[in-house]
Amino acid sequence: MSDTQDPSHPYADLTPDCVIDALCSTGLVPDGRLTALSSYENRVYLAHQDEGDKVVAKFYRPGRWSRAQIEEEHAFSQELADSEVPVVAPLVLQAQTVHEHAGFLFSISPWRGGRRPELDDWEVLEWIGRFLARIHTVGAAQPFTHRPALNLKSFGYESMHYLLEHEVVALEVRSRWQQACDKALSLIAPSADGLSAAGHFCLHSATQIRLHGDCHPGNILWTPLDDEGHGGPHFVDLDDARSGPAVQDLWMLLSGDRGQQTQQLSALLEGYEQFRSFDRRELALIEPLRTLRLLHYSAWLARRWQDPIFAINFPWFGSTDYWQGQVDMLHEQIEALQQEPLYA
Repeated sequence: MSDTQDPSHPYADLTPDCVIDALCSTGLVPDGRLTALSSYENRVYLAHQDEGDKVVAKFYRPGRWSRAQIEEEHAFSQELADSEVPVVAPLVLQAQTVHEHAGFLFSISPWRGGRRPELDDWEVLEWIGRFLARIHTVGAAQPFTHRPALNLKSFGYESMHYLLEHEVVALEVRSRWQQACDKALSLIAPSADGLSAAGHFCLHSATQIRLHGDCHPGNILWTPLDDEGHGGPHFVDLDDARSGPAVQDLWMLLSGDRGQQTQQLSALLEGYEQFRSFDRRELALIEPLRTLRLLHYSAWLARRWQDPIFAINFPWFGSTDYWQGQVDMLHEQIEALQQEPLYA
């Protein structure tokens, strides 16, 4: 990868003064204190107000989502909040949740503290499972109109083709990487009978519902129970909300070997099925979804490389060692795709 950075990258003009002016344009009165929060896709700031309240301002990456797509995400968040699902929905300021300043679309949300959940605690997993079921009950009530779906084409083939066409993959391993991609995608792709090449339930066979979309542990904040019984998980960052199978919001909470993942999955589904039925055939999609995320992640880094924050935070991306590691992981996924799915 080239070290040359484009001075006209999307956030070049988003200075602290610009952020403060944007907050003021919504009627807020910031006191000037800003703290950049961890985010690569967007720019997110914790801002203090004169009266002492704290808010989170998210400036969306130009060109990624349309205003209609962002508004649809916000509407989904509000549906969840109205159903007493613990999500952090954007504030309505000046009768809207999406604002524009200096060419940037942005939103303001209340600040909520918390820590990552303890996923080795089965009670915590069961609790998260209950709330995921409630998210999916709301998500299944109606479809997205503007937001995309998670599918093989966009996450798999388009990611692979982008990386090859832009010669991102290190030359020394490019042929081996492409062969591994082709093999993995062929195992995921549907055959004429609607099953994957490995003979399992296929991605396009699953019921599509509105999802959180990126439900990894970092997007769940946990607060301890207080004397009134308030606390537990709340879900943040629906920026990747899209349509897809319910299992997409569960599998990223699994880790460890097959035995550990089976136990974690059992705890999640124990909570989930207290509120909503789960189609166990979707468990066959866990390894296909993991493989698609692997390809999509590399393409995401490549597509964002002209943003200086990526070279700073991902200096290893593009090296021969990185791509050799990707080849190794793809081979592991090829083996996993041919094994029996997890069960719970």
